[in-house]
Amino acid sequence: MIQEIAPAKVNLFLHVGGKRTDGYHELESLVVFADVADELSLAPADALSLEVTGPFASALQGEADNLVLRAARRFGELAQVEPKVKITLSKNLPVASGIGGGSSDAAATLRGLSRMFSGRTKLPELWNMAPALGSDVPVCVLPNCWIMSGRGERFASVEDFPQLDAVLVNAGKPVSTADVYGRLTDRRGTGNVSRPAGIRTMAALQFYLEGTNNDLEAPARQLCPVIGEQIEALKKSGAVIARMSGSGATCFGIYPDEVSARRGADVIFAEHPNWWVRATALNRARTWSFQ
Repeated sequence: MIQEIAPAKVNLFLHVGGKRTDGYHELESLVVFADVADELSLAPADALSLEVTGPFASALQGEADNLVLRAARRFGELAQVEPKVKITLSKNLPVASGIGGGSSDAAATLRGLSRMFSGRTKLPELWNMAPALGSDVPVCVLPNCWIMSGRGERFASVEDFPQLDAVLVNAGKPVSTADVYGRLTDRRGTGNVSRPAGIRTMAALQFYLEGTNNDLEAPARQLCPVIGEQIEALKKSGAVIARMSGSGATCFGIYPDEVSARRGADVIFAEHPNWWVRATALNRARTWSFQ
């Protein structure tokens, strides 16, 4: 059996540019990954199948063409194998919440199948498979710290970016990405911020991120006012930086250290017991296997 994790993706900033001829918008984003994750197991079987378990499994029930199955079929086509695999997905992350859960699941499927069918693909082939599955899938193939651009298909590694102690918060109110873009009026555009360098202190991180924002946060707040409540709760609990990830509605706060992050999570959960609240590390170094 092969096991993979599909970590939550966090956009530390997200700038939106003009609309492209293919209908997508130009984007620019600083992306890191969290320790909280969905989990996948892949085992040989008579046919391709998917079982979804976990606290957010019900949100995917009735989904006829899950992104995990699409990723498995795409792998089979391009690697020229028949993916007779039973995939079990433990859905631990909120669905449609701006932290790339489905995209990360698809990317983890590609990684897992590359290990199961050893020698058929290498990392570049997986990256080539990913764009057809979704804009966020390529950057999730190798969870790291990236500057992402284009519609998400271009990304460059950011070296020496620190590990961050953080809290993720989601009040359980899904937001439609299409609706958020439909309300977008003000945008920073792309190419207006330098790549982060020499960030080793919280003060340096604050200074860098103060020159950025999430262009989708304002329209998302119009559709889902609780996003503002989440950000205020993060700030009140000690977050040095707090903003929305992706197109929402999950928000993140960055804290001075692990102890203050865990304390902050406890405070928020005590005041909002129906929210999904997780203390986590962002950009923790990991080793990923590709065969």
